[in-house]
Amino acid sequence: MRIYLIGYMYCGKTTVGQQLAKRLNRHFIDLDQAIEARYHTTISIFFQKYGESLFRKVEQQMLHDTEHLDDVVISTGGGTPCFEDNMQWINDHGSSFYLKLSEQTTCQRMTISRKRRPTVMSLPPYQREEFIHSQLTQRLPTYQQAHHIIEADGLTTDEIVDIICEIVQGR
Repeated sequence: MRIYLIGYMYCGKTTVGQQLAKRLNRHFIDLDQAIEARYHTTISIFFQKYGESLFRKVEQQMLHDTEHLDDVVISTGGGTPCFEDNMQWINDHGSSFYLKLSEQTTCQRMTISRKRRPTVMSLPPYQREEFIHSQLTQRLPTYQQAHHIIEADGLTTDEIVDIICEIVQGR
């Protein structure tokens, strides 16, 4: 079984995915990290050099490459489900979990995170909030197509992993 974690940036997909995979004794794949490893560059530089259109094609191919894997937890990029037919593909090929955070919590995590997103961090703080609001508004209908929605505000990583394990293990 493939477990796909989806959600907006800073919602904890990678951290949750790593712990979930460990708990379930499965492999873990971070789709963004896999793209960076395959193309020997960062997502930001890939975007700058080749543009979003090519990135989304590469991202979709890497997503489709997971079809042949079993017993794996896959953390997608924040935009992965929102392009082409990726959300439908994810739902057809595994169990999807949307890690849902409020805009306020997303902004707080962005401020303290070591992982900087150049597109967002180059904006003044008030524009960051507008950017997040706009993107979340656009992406929410896609994210809500996930098989399971985890309201992650106020939950620890362990609590989120516990919830997903209970669902996966049918408890």
